[in-house]
Amino acid sequence: MAVGGCFCGNVRVEYSGQPIKAALCHCIDCRKLTGTLFTYSFIVKNTDLKVTGSPKEVPKTADSGNYIKNYFCPDCGTPLYGMRVNSDGAAADGVTVLRAGIFDDLEVLNEHKAELEIYVDGRVNWLTAVEGADECVGMPPPSS
Repeated sequence: MAVGGCFCGNVRVEYSGQPIKAALCHCIDCRKLTGTLFTYSFIVKNTDLKVTGSPKEVPKTADSGNYIKNYFCPDCGTPLYGMRVNSDGAAADGVTVLRAGIFDDLEVLNEHKAELEIYVDGRVNWLTAVEGADECVGMPPPSS
């Protein structure tokens, strides 16, 4: 089981499955969301995810045009996870985009090299692509 949480410890996350995919995203939303150049995330099944604490929810229309909600610790601001939602706000597809940097154990991160990079046109030119990872100019279809 992978465990982690926010900077202040008020929100904790446990994940008992294996990621569907590990990915880097170079879109402007992810840069703004994290204050850095890209996000490193695990796409995971909601049924394998347990969150304790009370994360803050921030809805938005993403670069892709999808309705999304991102979740942060309301106390320290750590970005925790996000998901695509239907127009009524309900989870759309049973998966969550979990910010991988929140995990406490470095080995969890070492086990799951990014297999996909999305919005690669937004990658800074001095950062090289992840060797062997698939690349998409935008958001890939849900089955990717």
